[in-house]
Amino acid sequence: MTSAQSPKAVAVPAIAFVLATAALLAPEGLVATAPTSRACSAPAYRAFDFWIGDWNVSDFPGADNVAHVRVERALGGCVLHEFYEDGTGGKGESFSIYDASRGVWHQTWVTNHGTLLTIEGNPHHGEMLLSGVQRVEGGGRKQVRGVWRPVTGGVRETAVTSLDGGKTWKAWFDLLFRRRV
Repeated sequence: MTSAQSPKAVAVPAIAFVLATAALLAPEGLVATAPTSRACSAPAYRAFDFWIGDWNVSDFPGADNVAHVRVERALGGCVLHEFYEDGTGGKGESFSIYDASRGVWHQTWVTNHGTLLTIEGNPHHGEMLLSGVQRVEGGGRKQVRGVWRPVTGGVRETAVTSLDGGKTWKAWFDLLFRRRV
């Protein structure tokens, strides 16, 4: 500092530099989320919003917690990003988006076990119905159907699978999501 500079004249740029650096280095969770993009503001983009939240997950009807799931809006509100972690070290993430060009919801699910599942569908009577085909070891194909429905105090997610082209279906899981407190 020269004798011509006041302490305030030096401090203000220094504080601005520190704040700008902190904003650039801060984890995403500490930075305010951008408002919903105009491109994703139509009601169709909000059809899966009932799933947004921080959840304790249990097998239905809901005794012991088997996982923690957080679902949040991302990328300007255009995407739902799911973070899944169970008690055995299993982790997964999904990205769900409404594809306006095709008029369909799309979800891609990946895990730390190398699983990839892509499913698509639409809401029906307040529930989200998504289905697709998952490739399994040995070159086989497994059809998957999932349903997310709002229930009192949370969300229920059920899934069934078929290994014979949809002739017969077997329950895969039945989960209850309850808001964490």
